[in-house]
Amino acid sequence: MRIGELAALVGVSTRTVRHYHHLGLLPEPERLPNGYREYRLRDAVLLSRIRQLAALGMSLDELRDVLADDAGKELREVLEELDADLARQQEAIRVRRDRLAELLALVDLNPDSLVSPGVATALRDLSSGGSRFAQLDREMLALVSTMGGEAEVLALLGPLTTPEALAKGHELYARLDELDDAELGDPRIAALAGDLADHLPAEMATAMVSYSGPGSRWMEALAEELSPAQAEVFRLLLLTLKGRV
Repeated sequence: MRIGELAALVGVSTRTVRHYHHLGLLPEPERLPNGYREYRLRDAVLLSRIRQLAALGMSLDELRDVLADDAGKELREVLEELDADLARQQEAIRVRRDRLAELLALVDLNPDSLVSPGVATALRDLSSGGSRFAQLDREMLALVSTMGGEAEVLALLGPLTTPEALAKGHELYARLDELDDAELGDPRIAALAGDLADHLPAEMATAMVSYSGPGSRWMEALAEELSPAQAEVFRLLLLTLKGRV
């Protein structure tokens, strides 16, 4: 087999085959007098095994260890190991599909479906003004609560759900929406960052600063959903909060 035939047989690109050669995972066959490399069945089995092991999340060192063990085995043994890899993948997919089926079975599939009634009520109150950013904020807070911080989120949201705080929050959300197409030099940016800092309870401010520490990607993820002007509001907000906590 030529490299293109090998790649097509296993279901990868020729670039992937060359990448595995470069990493030292897949030995390169000797070139024939005509300059082409000739791949055999064992190469196809080995390439498929590498692909399945990589899909199972093995590191490069772990892959090398397993493949080194495979080198001394008969082809049938390697095929049996490959079959076991596929079985493990199939089981992982089954578990994920079962979980997905549970979610699809929910009558009202939305970000609040996976949180407690108390958190769901607080999130609905906060986003009831119809703001696009409020809906994004609701989804992010719902995500945080499902990651083991439900009680913490409920405690943080409490001070923001009084009638006065809700009215102020809806106003701030509306001002954020208005910056959707604003330039970075818009004077409303700094003013809104300051007003947001004043609006947030001390516990919420501390939590935001904590979540924005080294290794945290929540600000990066949030910025991807915002316009440049809106992202700048949150950059200035965090700077202000860090100076207070």
